[in-house]
This record gives sequence, C-alpha cells and structure tokens, in this order.
Amino acid sequence: MNFEFTTEQELLRKTVRQFVDAEIMPYIGEWDAAGAFDKRIWQRLADLGLMGVCVPEKYGGAGMDYNSLAIVCEELERGDTAFRTAVSVHTGLNSMTLMQWATEEQKQKYLVPQAKGEKIGAFGLTEPGAGSDVAAMQSTAVRDGDYYILNGQKTWISLCDAADHFLVFAYTDKSKKHHGISAFIVERTFEGFSSKAIKGKYGIRAGNTGELFFEDVCIPVKNLLGKEGEGFKIAMSALDNGRFTVAAGAVGLIDACLEASIKYCKERQTFGKPIGEHQLVGQMLARMEAGYQMSRLLVYRVGELKNKGVRNTRETSLAKWQACDFANKAADDALQIHGAYGYSDDYPVARYLRNSKAPVIYEGTREIHTIMQADYVLGRRKDKPLNNMLPAWPFE
Repeated sequence: MNFEFTTEQELLRKTVRQFVDAEIMPYIGEWDAAGAFDKRIWQRLADLGLMGVCVPEKYGGAGMDYNSLAIVCEELERGDTAFRTAVSVHTGLNSMTLMQWATEEQKQKYLVPQAKGEKIGAFGLTEPGAGSDVAAMQSTAVRDGDYYILNGQKTWISLCDAADHFLVFAYTDKSKKHHGISAFIVERTFEGFSSKAIKGKYGIRAGNTGELFFEDVCIPVKNLLGKEGEGFKIAMSALDNGRFTVAAGAVGLIDACLEASIKYCKERQTFGKPIGEHQLVGQMLARMEAGYQMSRLLVYRVGELKNKGVRNTRETSLAKWQACDFANKAADDALQIHGAYGYSDDYPVARYLRNSKAPVIYEGTREIHTIMQADYVLGRRKDKPLNNMLPAWPFE
C-alpha cells in the first residue's frame, strides 16, 4: 500500500485547511456558545466542490477517490465536529447510499443536486426506542396504490431543520422483523412532515440535530430505495460509509488536540521550565501522537478498500471504534494539559472534549463495535460481498 498522498490530495488538504483556518476557526467559539448552525458555511463548502467530493462527475460530483472524502472530514473536524458531521450525513450516509442503491431516475433527481451542494441530504434511522436495536423501530409505511403512507418519528437526526431530502427507514411488514424494513427518499415539502431541533446538547452545539415527525406522509412508490424489505441491508451499507467519515473526522480532532496542546506546552511554564518538558505531560502528548498515527492508518486502509470496491464492514467498524476512542482520550488529555484554563472557553480544548463524546456513541456505540470485532475474531460473523457495492474508483 502506498501511504503517500497524490498531488491532488495534498492540494485538497491544503485547500480545506485554509478554509477552516479562515472561515471556521475565528467564529466557532461564538457559534458553539450560541448553539447556532451557520448555513453560510454550507454554501462555501459547496462552492469549493466538497459536498460531492467522491461522487462521480456524471452525477455532479468532483469524482475524487474515497480517501479524498476522508481528507475533507479530517480537516473539517479539526475546525469543529459540527461541520464534519454535516458532511458525514450529507455525503457519507445519504449521497453514497444513493450511489449504491438508487435507480438512475432517483440519482438524477436527488444525487445530482446534492453532489453540487444545491440540496442537502440527511438520514433518518434512529428512533426514541430504537438505536442500536434497529428492529425495535416503530415507524411504518403502508402501501396504498401508488403511494406509501408513512407514520412515525425519528430522533437525533443531524441536519433535521436544514436538509431537503431524507433517507428514512420504516417497516413495510413488521412480521418479518429485519427483513420487513424498507428505505424511502422523503422530501421536506411532503405534507405531514415536520422537524424540531434538540436544544441543550452536551457537545456539537454548532450543529443542527433534532427530531423528524411523519403524520400520514404520502411517499410516491418511485421513492422506494431498493426493494421492499431491503431497508436493513441498505441502512447497514450506509453505516459503513458514515462510520468511515466519522473515523476520519476523529483523526482531525486528535490533530486539533495535539496542535492546541503543543502550543500551550511551549507557552506555559511551571517549576522554572515549559510544561512540555515535564515527563507526564510529555507522556500525554506521546499518547496523542500514537493515537493519531494509528487512527490514520486504520482510516486510510478503509479508504483503499472502498477504492477497490471491496466490502469493508469489519475494517470500518475497527477504524470507527478505535479512532473515536483515541479522540476522546486525546481531548481529555488536552484539557488536562491546559489545567484550569482548559476548563474555560478561553481555549478550545473544552469544546474538543464535549464534541469527542458523541462519536463514541452514534453510528454504533463502542460497545456495539467491541461485540462486532469479537464476533469476527471468533468466527461468529462473516461478511459476504454485497450485490450493491459502491463503485470502485476511478469512476468510469
């Protein structure tokens, strides 16, 4: 495996980093404190062609490889988790799922404007009583002629008030359990749809997160994604893409923790010398660096598997679990290095710690990924190639 980035990838990294430094870093403290999602950033990301970075050019995207998406997520989360989350949901969970499962008509109607950044896509799987246990969902979609009548509720949905299109999962036949779940493309303008933001979040305060409500929403049959009963399979394939972007973002958060901690270690003195020269502080920096390097290797390995069109559920699970755990620990160490100042808003590390917790929970808790990895090791779980895989890169 070649661990060097291409010239195009290095240029992409530089472009996103400059964007983050100029247009996110100076304002993120204010946005975080206000709990405000600034949609102007979304338009700027679209202007840079970042909303469809790994979508083929024929569908309005930049046609870059999947590791280029990882680079975008890594650099955005260095600025703030909220903006990486927006890309994870829009591109990883929604657009990449459309690339795998949508008909040509659906791609032209929904994927193309999303890849161009003209429309925003989101993902609706989690419910108040159904998180890790997907089969516990209560949402239903009943066929009625040329429509499905959707009723139910989703929660902890990123971009709930900002998105134009949602991938929503509901039972079409509850007697079949997992095999009775189907996936639908739902437009915000459909009658009976509404959303509500969740306030008072511990972290990712600059992001828009909330609930979706469906009251007798009429969904055209042509908006069924895949076939009836394929919803669980579609959701799990979507999570392979979303988890990849979450893991990549965690690498960026570790980088941000390192950057802030190194700067502080050179400025702050105790006992007559810079605190970075104290052994236990150095140990925390070394632990951050180890987590950063190991996480990057896991993430970009997954990207290469995606580039080759190889199923990567096992590898993605491991990358998501480890990178998010490393990021959570790095943020905790970064705050400790800053001491009492780290506990204030004068430095960014308190925000890093708050933001680092959610990725340990969403898109598969660390406990779910631990169980998955144990099942792989013991031979209780084996993945077969999917009939619908992401297109291998370079795209035709």
